[in-house]
Amino acid sequence: MKKVVFDVETLNTFQEVGSNNPADLDVSVVGIYEYEKDKYSTFVLEEFNELWKIIENADMFITFNGDHFDVPLLNKYYPGDLLKVKNLDLLKEMHKAAGRRMKLDQIAEGTLGIHKSGHGLDAIKWWRDGEVEKVKKYCLDDVRITKDLYEYVLREGKLFFKEGPNLNEVKLDTKDWETPSDISALNFTLPF
Repeated sequence: MKKVVFDVETLNTFQEVGSNNPADLDVSVVGIYEYEKDKYSTFVLEEFNELWKIIENADMFITFNGDHFDVPLLNKYYPGDLLKVKNLDLLKEMHKAAGRRMKLDQIAEGTLGIHKSGHGLDAIKWWRDGEVEKVKKYCLDDVRITKDLYEYVLREGKLFFKEGPNLNEVKLDTKDWETPSDISALNFTLPF
């Protein structure tokens, strides 16, 4: 199975666009990890033709809050429909198992003992200040955390999240995670 972990950073906020719809935002950077090539990459808007070649080759996306944020946002730029590609959203899986939403930083701290290198609002400020490389690094840091959490839960069947001084364990059923979807239904629009 060809898996791609990805994360999207924006150059504006929901408040600025007057909407809660991710598709109303604008992308600054997309960070990805390709399992097939063991490779991390970043893309800005002018490089999306190269990104589409990778995305269209994927059997599965791995994201954190991708169902409600990253995939719909990136889909607005894509001439096909990225919603047809199987997406394993770690936030959605944690929400199903724990009965609540939580932040990537809480899970990274609880499971991996690390923190994110910033926040989405930091990335917007860095972008506006012309610190594009800083945004790319931050985005790839989130991709690495998502990838490491995904691999951890596949091995251990659980993740942990920090809430104040408490460390909470969440068991996850991963048996169908890597089951291929029926991708014969996909009709990509780009000539690759």
